[in-house]
This record gives sequence, C-alpha cells and structure tokens, in this order.
Amino acid sequence: MSEDMKQAALDYHANPKPGKISVELTTRAETSRDLSLAYSPGVAEPVREIAQDPENAYKYTAKGNLVAVISNGSAILGLGNLGSLASKPVMEGKSLLFKKFAGVDSIDIEVDTQDPQELIDTVKLIANTFGGINLEDIKAPECFEVERVLIEQCDIPIFHDDQHGTAIVTAAGMLNALEIAGKSIDSAKMVVLGAGAAAIACTKLLISCGMQANNIFMLDRKGVIHSGRDDLNEHKAEFAIDTDKRTLDDAMDGADVFLGLSGPNLLSPEQLAKMASDPIVFACSNPDPEIKPELAVETRSDVIMATGRSDYPNQVNNVLGFPFIFRGALDVRATKINEEMKVAAAHAIKDLAKEAAPAEVLKAYGVDSLEFGRDYIIPKPMDSRLLGAVSGAVAKAAVDSGVARQPYPSNYPLNSIDDI
Repeated sequence: MSEDMKQAALDYHANPKPGKISVELTTRAETSRDLSLAYSPGVAEPVREIAQDPENAYKYTAKGNLVAVISNGSAILGLGNLGSLASKPVMEGKSLLFKKFAGVDSIDIEVDTQDPQELIDTVKLIANTFGGINLEDIKAPECFEVERVLIEQCDIPIFHDDQHGTAIVTAAGMLNALEIAGKSIDSAKMVVLGAGAAAIACTKLLISCGMQANNIFMLDRKGVIHSGRDDLNEHKAEFAIDTDKRTLDDAMDGADVFLGLSGPNLLSPEQLAKMASDPIVFACSNPDPEIKPELAVETRSDVIMATGRSDYPNQVNNVLGFPFIFRGALDVRATKINEEMKVAAAHAIKDLAKEAAPAEVLKAYGVDSLEFGRDYIIPKPMDSRLLGAVSGAVAKAAVDSGVARQPYPSNYPLNSIDDI
C-alpha cells in the first residue's frame, strides 16, 4: 500500500470522530413523559412481558435487528494473530457493512482470550442480547469447534463469515464460471490450495452444490491430502482421497478448477499451463493472489479468472453475502443458518449476475456495460438488488427447511433499505 493510501486509511478511521460506528436513538426522548416511558417507571412493563414470554424481547427491544460481530483477533485478515484489540477496526468495518447494505444494527465485541472454551463461554453468555452472531477472524482449527458448539448451544443464527461467507460467494462465482466454460459441476476436477477455514468451507459448499468429493484434490503445506497420510486433523481428513498425486504439479495436471485460499504467487505459469481447456482460476489470497491475473491471462488466454481484489474483474467479496444472509435470517427469526440457506444464497447471487446491471451500478464502477461472461461472473457489491434477491432466497429456504419461527415476510421482496 502506498504511503498516501496508508495515511488516507488512518485519517478515515480517525476523522471526523474515531471509529466507524455509533449508537443512535430510535424513539423520542424529548420530554419528561418520554423519559418516564423509556426508563423508570414505564420500562417495567416490557420487562414483565419478556419475563412471562422471552419471545416478547423481539417485540419490545432491538434484539431482532441486532447482530454482534465477535472476534478474538487470532487470524486478522492476512495479518495473523495480533490480538483482540487490534481486530477492532475490522469488526467495526463489518458492522458498518451490515448497516450500509442491509439495515442491520451491529456492534463489535472483541474477546481477549486465545482459549477456545473461554471464547465459547463468553459468546454463549451474551448471546441472548442479539438476534444473530457473526464470528470473524478466529484461526483454524479452533474456529470449527467454536462455531459448532455455539450453534448447538444457542437458538439464534451463529455464522463464521470467514468460512461460510467466503464459501457462498465463491460457490456463486464458481457455478457461473463452470457454465461459461461449458463444464458440469458433477464431473469437474478441482484443486484446492490451502486447507484452512475458508478452503474447507468452500469445498464443503461446492460439494453441497453438486461437486464430487473424489474429484477434489486439497493441498496443505505438506502436499496433497491423501488417504495414506497419518498427520491429518479431523477437518482435513474429510478430504483425504485415494490418489497417487502428491504435489501441486501432480494435482494441476488436467484440472478444470483451481481454488486458491493460501498465499501469494504459489501458482506458477507452468502449473496453470497443465490445466484442462477453459481453466477456472479463483486466486483468492489477499492482497496478493496465488497468481497475478495479468500473468494468468498471458499464460492461458482461455482462463476464467477471479480474485479477492476490487481492482480486477470478478472479485470474490463476502459483502455480497453476509449482510443479506443475516437480513433474511433475522426477518423470519431463524434459529440457525443451515446448508439449505447457504445454497439458496449462492444461487441467488449466481442468478443476479445473469441479469442486466442497472445504471446505478454502471455509474458506481465507471463502466458502460456489465454483461454476464468471463469478466462478469459475480455481481458488484454496490448492486442494490442483492438486498432483495439474497435476503428473500435465504428467508424462503429457512421457512422451507423448518428453522424459521416466523413466516415469509409480507414486505418481501425488499427493494431498498427503506422497505425494512
């Protein structure tokens, strides 16, 4: 990052007030009567109603539109384990995105512990405050257990966005890329470089979308994850297959898809050249991808390329998913975000890329047109149609799969934040 950009980022976070979020009042507090209703003695009435029936918390408090963004700072972006306090700008940023794109009120909570059980206990004890919890920047493999236990023990949606948000947007783009390449998901061969939280979640969701597990070669730092290895944890072991392939060179030979969630410049031109026709390359390491798009296109003119960066086409960006996934889940009061809801979100994002982009999106990105094809397989984050498309698909899937406590909302589909 240039010095000018570094300073601009610091100034952005410092001015006009430190941070990116604040609390606002949603009701009157102008008169003595207002204060009597807001606090003593009036506040006793909703207290009694909630004590009689906990569901009344959704009627009389902000719980139903409130999401906590929670981290222990053990895996902050690509910066590593810098501690809980250092994660606060990221968590505030997540809260900003919830509010900006989906009208969801959000507060960040940084938990100062590296102990997974302490993190679980803390989140569980405060979960009643919120309508949902977005876990963020928690390192693998601890993140799997933290999320699993919290889902079991809480009756509100618990969602680790580093896993599932990445997976949903990746799946949406991948399904479109396969269609453009004329390839079937149930026969495509995929190489996954990386075996952390995002890589495992992406692979699981792609399997839910129809990819065959025996066509997937996942690699960690020691090479291909195969059935002959005895050094695999339970999460990696799920993807161990019977193969004689051992290296990335071996795995790339004839592969249809490369999914990188690892580190910069780990895919060579020679390895890309080994792939099948119309190769699909999702090089999602940030800020530097596994292979630079310019080099990929120079090596293979038929490549369909996606990255995690906004300055290249086909950005895999979690903001296409998580605000609207929570919007839909909150609005039907879902008890969890299940596989059906994730698949529904992926398909809603996928389908939106096939529709003509509205003028407001073209203006926001300074282009004359955006048409479904090799350079446009995923919608842009500023596309306001995501709100209606994704939240509606998620809400319907929640109702259909039996995890919703409220019916499909009468005000859906949402056309703007004003409809909420």
